[in-house]
Amino acid sequence: MKNHINKNLLVFLLVPLLIMATTASNLDSIAQAIRTGNAKELASFFDTTIEIKINDKEGAYSKAQAEQVVKDFFVKNPPKGFSFMHDGESGGSAYYAIGSLTTANGKFRTYVYLKKKGESYLIQELSFENE
Repeated sequence: MKNHINKNLLVFLLVPLLIMATTASNLDSIAQAIRTGNAKELASFFDTTIEIKINDKEGAYSKAQAEQVVKDFFVKNPPKGFSFMHDGESGGSAYYAIGSLTTANGKFRTYVYLKKKGESYLIQELSFENE
């Protein structure tokens, strides 16, 4: 009986750690894609439909359309640096991160909202707003 309780406790403690490790790995890859202006790599983390906001322009796009929107943004605003400043869990099956993107045309506050789909966390919302 005691052994059964210990196994349950171990599972209870390890599952959140595994989720955080997976999300952290995704965030590292997402940050690298933004830092290098790689819209194709960033799009690999998009869900089938994604909301994108760039300053005052926002809309819902298919994965392919969203990749093109982000590619156009990176062409107009070549990245010079990027880092996430804050991230956290939202509601158990979602995650968010806030970062700062430095481009040739200024700084953009960046917001990424991911939701768990199957075994992966996929981007549902992405925004770039002038700082």
